Amino acid sequence: MKQFFKRYYPYIKQYKLYFFFAIVGMILASAGTAGVTYIMKPLIDKIFVDKDMSMLYILPPALIIIFLVKSLGVYTQTYFMSYIGLDIVRKVRNDMLDHLLSLEMAFFNKKRNGELISRITNDINVIRAGVSHYITDFAREILTIIGLVAVIIYQSPILAIIGLIIMPLAAIPINIIVKKLKKVARASQETNQDITSRLTEIFNNVEIIKASNGETIESKNFKDGNMRFFKLTMKSTRISQLVSPLMEVLGAIAIAIVVIVGAFQTQHGTLTTGGFFSFLTAMLLIYTPIKRVLASYAAFQEVLVAGDRIGQILDVKAGIKDGKETLSPPVDSIKLENVVLHYDDFAALNGVNLSFAKDEITAIIGKSGAGKSSLVSLLLRLYDASSGSIAINGVDIKNFTQTSLRDNIAIVTQRIFIFHDTIASNVAYGSEINKARVEEALKIACAWEFVSSLEEGMETVLDEFGSNLSGGQRQRIAIARAIYKNPDVLILDEATSALDSQTELAIKEALERIKKGKIIILIAHRPSTISLAHKIVYMSEGSIKAIYSAKEYEKISSSLTYD
Repeated sequence: MKQFFKRYYPYIKQYKLYFFFAIVGMILASAGTAGVTYIMKPLIDKIFVDKDMSMLYILPPALIIIFLVKSLGVYTQTYFMSYIGLDIVRKVRNDMLDHLLSLEMAFFNKKRNGELISRITNDINVIRAGVSHYITDFAREILTIIGLVAVIIYQSPILAIIGLIIMPLAAIPINIIVKKLKKVARASQETNQDITSRLTEIFNNVEIIKASNGETIESKNFKDGNMRFFKLTMKSTRISQLVSPLMEVLGAIAIAIVVIVGAFQTQHGTLTTGGFFSFLTAMLLIYTPIKRVLASYAAFQEVLVAGDRIGQILDVKAGIKDGKETLSPPVDSIKLENVVLHYDDFAALNGVNLSFAKDEITAIIGKSGAGKSSLVSLLLRLYDASSGSIAINGVDIKNFTQTSLRDNIAIVTQRIFIFHDTIASNVAYGSEINKARVEEALKIACAWEFVSSLEEGMETVLDEFGSNLSGGQRQRIAIARAIYKNPDVLILDEATSALDSQTELAIKEALERIKKGKIIILIAHRPSTISLAHKIVYMSEGSIKAIYSAKEYEKISSSLTYD
């Protein structure tokens, strides 16, 4: 628990004034509860025993005022604590996403999307419940207990000892319950994470699931996980709900003893009837806040587990350290020297030596898994080379900020990324929208014809993953995005694979027009695309086997195996 508050104190301390108002509300609510029990003594002794009817003009209005104060206190503390909890969740969620986005691709390759979604949504919602409800309930009920104990002791110290001494007996079983709850909470949150991951996989792959008649398999796997979560939740309920009957039994024992002793005191005149009822009311009321305190403490174990899980993400250090220099155009050259890249134990690149020059188109060819995409990923610093160096304009790319590096490079990958936004926003992604430039980029990418035919034109909102476009249309939008950026380095990774031959020819002509002053890198299998290149790099098993000029490649292309 200490670690939890240490981690989240920087957030909590920002709300000192809000906490002040919330505490004032808690004090008013607790004082109201204690006041109700205290007023029972004069209410019974003065009005019902002494028959002092003048008290009717004082005590009933006082009772109303007490309840008004209590209600105001409850409202105040609930509002301010809810505000604190929700705003902390907003800030933690923002910080968590910012932190995740700062991490390198290697981190994401080892994590399931559903797991990360679960931590940034489900786990953070548990934190919100902890701040808004459990901590609030705990603090308010502690103050209520203090107020009621004061009334109990004031009315009869002897009965107070008898009535309250039994409470410490609950500490041992409660401690056992709390330890069990923490274990179950961790298992439950991990199972919920698995469910979220499973759903993410299903929705992302629904096309192949349907095409492969996989609905039954996915339904069974999901139901199995859902049942595990149900059983863990029920186990948590069985354990946590032991608190209430335990306190009920102990409370009943204490109250029974108090009634017996109180009856003797009342008969001997050492305690008035009103005093006894005031004491008994306080005793009856005190068990509710005690139960709530223990229930909040037990439930808070889930919050501690969620805090640990969020902390595990926030504690991950970025493997790729940002440089301090800004890469400013133009980019005249890129040079790789003896570059090696390992994905754990797998060697993706082995001693690659290669250079790229401005005004030059380079095609990289080879079989799948030859290392072509890994090479261009290094240029963007999506990964860092395991050894060797990459320099732009003679400066190691590790010296540049990642932002300035990527500002000068645009890539169109085999996997097309379309966002649920307008066509204009998709084309200008990462930059300010200039409609004239968007239109120009769409025309160069041979996409303007179909975009202009849409009712909303470039303001048409695309579905998630661009599902309301054809494969070729999605690819042209992606090419337009790269062109809009007007980078010094343009990388096309199988960027024309979904285009018909006529559109591909138009894209080739567009590349010829815009190539001046740029380094263009093509990863391609199609001979028609490769024919654009001035230089062809043949890769196999993570190494460069040969580098050809356009004329040399034309002579030996039929003998190469890169399909």
